[in-house]
Amino acid sequence: MASRVAVGRTIVAVSCAHDPIVFDGVSGTRIRQALSGRTVIGAHRRGKHFWLELDRRPWPCFHLGMTGEVRTRHEVPIQLESSPAETDDAWPPRFTKIHLTLHDGGELAITNKRRLGRIRLRKDPVTEPPISALGFDPLLDLPSPTRFAELLTTRSAVIKSLLLDQGFAAGVGNWIADEVLYQAGIDPRRRANTLSPRESKRLRTTLKRVIETAVKADADKSRFPRGWLFHQRWGRHPGTRVQDQPIEHLTIGGRTTAWVPSAQR
Repeated sequence: MASRVAVGRTIVAVSCAHDPIVFDGVSGTRIRQALSGRTVIGAHRRGKHFWLELDRRPWPCFHLGMTGEVRTRHEVPIQLESSPAETDDAWPPRFTKIHLTLHDGGELAITNKRRLGRIRLRKDPVTEPPISALGFDPLLDLPSPTRFAELLTTRSAVIKSLLLDQGFAAGVGNWIADEVLYQAGIDPRRRANTLSPRESKRLRTTLKRVIETAVKADADKSRFPRGWLFHQRWGRHPGTRVQDQPIEHLTIGGRTTAWVPSAQR
């Protein structure tokens, strides 16, 4: 969305909310100075982070957190949560942290309801933290099967926690990790270094397939395959099932984990 709306356009106005939590180490005034009058020549992403390449450095970097959204006018954001999206006809929308107006009349707003996201300025995002500290991106540079297996054998962490570690796999969130482990038939409590070569290969293949399927569906949950755990994972109601198998919930690394004991070993 950011690429489609902003690339090739000049930023003519910048509005920033006063939020010293979301604006990480940079003031709204500095953001306005850095972005105003600049032309967007590219949009890039790694894991859960994305940034706009401008015709002059520094560049703005964004992390949406759990509830952040990139919004454009007259477009409804995609919601992955199981609860219905809140109706919000106001523009800029509620919880907007930064609002960009472009020379062709286009507008881009980034919201963050729970203030878990971050907005930063970086001269070279790829070589500076936090982006420089990220692991492989499953969509952009998934390691070879051999290298992936090697990465697992050197780690004793619980596999669910490892998949959520952004220093290991950038961009894998909670529901993706649960989906991958369910489809790969791997118990989320297993230690990474206990997986056999066959399980490691199956995990890598499944990670690639789940990510690519979600991207192809443009993160529209209605287009996810009907047999996915995703559609049933959100509630904790007794008797909830997927593929006629009962779903259970537990907490791993402080995160709720949905899994199917009868299918995951």
